[in-house]
Amino acid sequence: MSHSPPKPTPKRRWLWIGLALVLLAAVLLLVSTSEDTADVPRTAATPPAPVVTVVDVSAAEAVATVTAFAELRPRWDAEIRAAVPGRIMQVHDAALAGERVDAGAPLIAIERTQYEAAVAAADLAVEEAALALWEAQNGVTLARREFERAGTTPPNELALKIPQLRIAERALASAEAQRAAAERRLADTQVTAPFSGFVTRRMASPGQTVAAGDPLVHLSDDQRLELVVELSPADWALLDHPIAGRTAALFHRDGRPLGRARIRDGGGFLDRQTRQPRIFLEVADRGDGLLAGDFVRVAFAGRAIAGTLSLPEAALTRTGHVWMVDADDRLVRLAPDILFRSGGVLVIAAPEGAGPWHVATAPLASFLPGLRVTPQAAEG
Repeated sequence: MSHSPPKPTPKRRWLWIGLALVLLAAVLLLVSTSEDTADVPRTAATPPAPVVTVVDVSAAEAVATVTAFAELRPRWDAEIRAAVPGRIMQVHDAALAGERVDAGAPLIAIERTQYEAAVAAADLAVEEAALALWEAQNGVTLARREFERAGTTPPNELALKIPQLRIAERALASAEAQRAAAERRLADTQVTAPFSGFVTRRMASPGQTVAAGDPLVHLSDDQRLELVVELSPADWALLDHPIAGRTAALFHRDGRPLGRARIRDGGGFLDRQTRQPRIFLEVADRGDGLLAGDFVRVAFAGRAIAGTLSLPEAALTRTGHVWMVDADDRLVRLAPDILFRSGGVLVIAAPEGAGPWHVATAPLASFLPGLRVTPQAAEG
């Protein structure tokens, strides 16, 4: 005979529930008391103010320097074309690309037979016109003598054959002009360099037949270089006018000095596209390092400006601001009036108030107006 296990009584069930609740409370208490609170220290001390490197500047007079970039170009740069048609008989070595030639050096020879014939025909026409003029002069002389012997007055110029004389004189002048033109065409068969320079390109070959106006060679001047500089109205106002006759310094792109250029003229008109004034300069002495086609920096000495601050360019932020430290060691943000830049120096108009001003040399993006800092003078 089997016996079933005794059923738990209600009192016993509540006893187990109570024990489980007590155990849960003990675990929760243990967890709460074991939390790490060592990483949140309590202190009443404020963090130190960040150190900011500053440079002390005072208002002073500065001589403006205006810089711009321009291309060196030869003063004379021409495509030499055939003045007369014909067959090319010879291309001289001086006409080859890369050669340097002097003014008057022969470049290309065009067949001259027909032009020599034209000169000979013109010579004949001049002789015939001269003979006709001599005959007309003789006719006038004879007519005058006839009237003098008769003791009468000629009725008009036609009786003295003066119109025939005038026609003969003009015919001779025309024949001489035609001969000069024929001689000029004959001379044009020998193409010479109109100025000294370098042959940059050759377009003609021996045996080629060319027409008047066909390109033969391209020649670039090697004696004088020119520059055209465009300035903004603000930079134009910084120059010491008048500028004609003054000089400007030339620098290579890497900063090397290349010499000086004379200002020929400028400011007489605005460029049609940019609406900016233009300055025209010339370099008489090329020297070493100056090559046509190079891009150089041109520096103009401007007028003296009072009440300016000279700062390192690093003091200007990307947003175009300058940070200063006031007397309470707090940051002040300034939107400067930039006058010009020169050699890594930024020249701005001095703000209102008495200096000197403490300018941050390496501003950070975390700077905020009114932030207290510890200023430290820049070394050097």
